[in-house]
Amino acid sequence: MTNVGFGMHNRACPAGFYLSPPTLQVCSPGTAIFNTFATVKSTRMKKIAVIGAGTMGNGIAHVFAMNGYAVHLIDISESALQKALATIGKNLDRMIAKGKLEETAKTETLDRITTMTAIAEGVADRDLIVEAATENPDLKRKIFQEMDTHAPAHAILATNTSSISITWIAAATKRPDQVIGMHFMNPVPVMKLVEVIRGYATSDTVTSTIMTLSKELGKTPVEVNDYPGFVANRILMPMINEAIETLFEGVGGVEEIDQVMKLGMAHPMGPLQLADFIGLDVCLSILQVLHDGFGRPKYAPCPLLVNMVAAGKLGVKTGEGFYRYDPATREKEVAPFFTR
Repeated sequence: MTNVGFGMHNRACPAGFYLSPPTLQVCSPGTAIFNTFATVKSTRMKKIAVIGAGTMGNGIAHVFAMNGYAVHLIDISESALQKALATIGKNLDRMIAKGKLEETAKTETLDRITTMTAIAEGVADRDLIVEAATENPDLKRKIFQEMDTHAPAHAILATNTSSISITWIAAATKRPDQVIGMHFMNPVPVMKLVEVIRGYATSDTVTSTIMTLSKELGKTPVEVNDYPGFVANRILMPMINEAIETLFEGVGGVEEIDQVMKLGMAHPMGPLQLADFIGLDVCLSILQVLHDGFGRPKYAPCPLLVNMVAAGKLGVKTGEGFYRYDPATREKEVAPFFTR
């Protein structure tokens, strides 16, 4: 359990937070129930919205729905929503095949997901909204303004951003204390980590609630502070960028670089293959955030990465990056550009 911070005892409990020592109680709006040693027992947040039906969004929706939450999956594209449902169905089938899920659980999970194309309608009665749109700062801020306008006053607004400032996003809302980073890892149904990022104004209560909620999803939350790249990508992206620089300078080939890191450093996947898996456009966006945020040359994206993104070679999602991927089997071979 996570203790609510000192000095919180005079704050009113927003509807939806369930705090009590020693027994669980339900509080109504305006009821002051905080004390120095209040502990989050359960979030009891059952109505979730996920904005963005891409790789991360459909994975987040999958995990919430599988754990009993009613999910609104929101995207402006109906085709993206249908593709997301198909992906979730296939991922559930894999779990069934591995004996990790009953067949009935697949139907129940999919039944808990409702697709919508309008944010206003999708967030109107939700307890938590998780934004998982493209890693574009201006787009995220615009979405948060709309979330803030239409979500209930008690709702927590979370972002799955992997690098963009939570404080900057929160400043676009009238509830910066209820804005937080909830950075899931890809693939969401498999990876245990949730990086929980508090912005400058994020309250202790909201942080405790999201930490508890993450555990209820079977995840391991780790709380970090709001600086460019947070922890995960501040460490990971410079390593990936250096691997690309090593390739760019001809020190080693694609397979050779990945083999060194897999066999020598016990990484399950080499950095170039991992970059393909993440998406080279996403890697570039994160490095640009790091470079802009810190102003240090070590975060400057490698010119090869910039050129590959400009050429549309984004990795697995486009079928080619540092490797070329068979669309049916996802078997890989080094991309022709790096073998000539």
